[in-house]
Amino acid sequence: MFRFALHLLIALILTLLTEIGGIAYLIALAASRIFDIRRFPAKLAIFLICYAGATFAANLAAPMFGRVPLSCVASAADRLVVRSPIYCLLNRNYVTPYVRDLAKALAVHMDKQFPGTVTVALDANFPFMNGFPLLPHLSHSDGKKLDFAYYYKDADGAFLNGVTRSPIGYFAFEQPNPGDELPCEGRHDWLTTRWDFNALQPLFPAYRIEEQRTSAAIAWLTSEGVARFGLQKIFIEPHLKNTLGFTDSHIRFQGCRAARHDDHIHIQVE
Repeated sequence: MFRFALHLLIALILTLLTEIGGIAYLIALAASRIFDIRRFPAKLAIFLICYAGATFAANLAAPMFGRVPLSCVASAADRLVVRSPIYCLLNRNYVTPYVRDLAKALAVHMDKQFPGTVTVALDANFPFMNGFPLLPHLSHSDGKKLDFAYYYKDADGAFLNGVTRSPIGYFAFEQPNPGDELPCEGRHDWLTTRWDFNALQPLFPAYRIEEQRTSAAIAWLTSEGVARFGLQKIFIEPHLKNTLGFTDSHIRFQGCRAARHDDHIHIQVE
């Protein structure tokens, strides 16, 4: 009974992490029993083969569900890149064709305005099933959401092309200054994904947001992104919105139960 419950728990965790990992695990488990495979390395190899096959199949099948993958294999000429191969390994790189086209158009615009600039995409959505949660995000569940990394510069003000402060692009927060707008100050919600990760902050390099490129990207999103691609919302923290000088109504605060957005830009289309 314990082993059965353990297998179900592993399948559930893999499903929550990757959407298709639980199915691959159950198939690998069944194959191991059919062929009487008992050694752990062999079982692991079978699971990895099944998972790789399921991931490849998802890449081919996703367009039938209205989603397409953002490629994690980038050449030196690409101006839109996914921050890490882990996003593709976990099947978190799927969007609707409209969102893909928006992301590519943003990257083209940034490259024209600032030649050579790379635009970095982060979490997108899973390949199937509207409403399936992409944890820890609260809204990445229909292919219409995508996160972008901010553009950064080093302590001397030199632009860092394609670089993020954290290895995965998240959790390295821009800390507000005294007097900045803090809509969640004094709240202590127990059910929340608004984590500060204070212990991690000293581990990240002292890069700063590159204001010119970041402002140009947000300005394009609130103009061309809205007009051409139906962009509906942009989430960034109020203190960054104020610092960058934006007042556009499409730029909103995501709420105090959602994750902080001073480490990335969240966009969504209608």
